[in-house]
Amino acid sequence: MGSRKLVDRVLNFMGFEEEPEQVQQEDRPQGEKAADPRRKATVVNLHAPRQVRVVVVEPKSFDEAQGIAEHLKNRRPVIVNLEHVETEVARRIVDFVSGAAFALNGSQQKVGGGIFLFVPNNVDIEGDPQESERGGIFPWMKS
Repeated sequence: MGSRKLVDRVLNFMGFEEEPEQVQQEDRPQGEKAADPRRKATVVNLHAPRQVRVVVVEPKSFDEAQGIAEHLKNRRPVIVNLEHVETEVARRIVDFVSGAAFALNGSQQKVGGGIFLFVPNNVDIEGDPQESERGGIFPWMKS
């Protein structure tokens, strides 16, 4: 008898329940509505993969730094390629975008020579940052 109740509960939980007996109108307190037992709850998938768009930018001048920060504000990871930019301009761009990432609780990592990954706070970077031969994440910094 106990296993029958368990099966009934499982079937009720899944929505395969038997028709309930109708409650007499006089048994119900006035103003209280009867719940529809066949009404099903909305199913929400909590593990639905969300597509993340990664933006790749190769700025030519400091004027493009604000656009990179806008991508971070819109919660998009950005790969910045500074290989073909003068060192002083690259430093200013990295400083500006690093400040924006910091203000947005994001993070950054050097991926390669002159290539940086900036991510908003909804993205985690796994792995150890690559240390350049000159030491540190920025090649122009002295230890």
